[in-house]
Amino acid sequence: MKQLALISALLCSLAISGCADLKEAGRQIGSTTKEVTTDIGHATRDTTRAIGHASRDAVKSVKQDLSED
Repeated sequence: MKQLALISALLCSLAISGCADLKEAGRQIGSTTKEVTTDIGHATRDTTRAIGHASRDAVKSVKQDLSED
């Protein structure tokens, strides 16, 4: 009976430490995913803004060219 209790305690301690490792790995994956998606979002926002400003400037230029004629 003591051997069964000892084996059970050993297995439980291994399972608990394994769960902690999995939890930490999950946190790292989650944090990395959040950082990467944030960087992608910011790059997309900046690119869209740059395209919008270039388009606006091109339209203004065409309007000025047409009004001069």
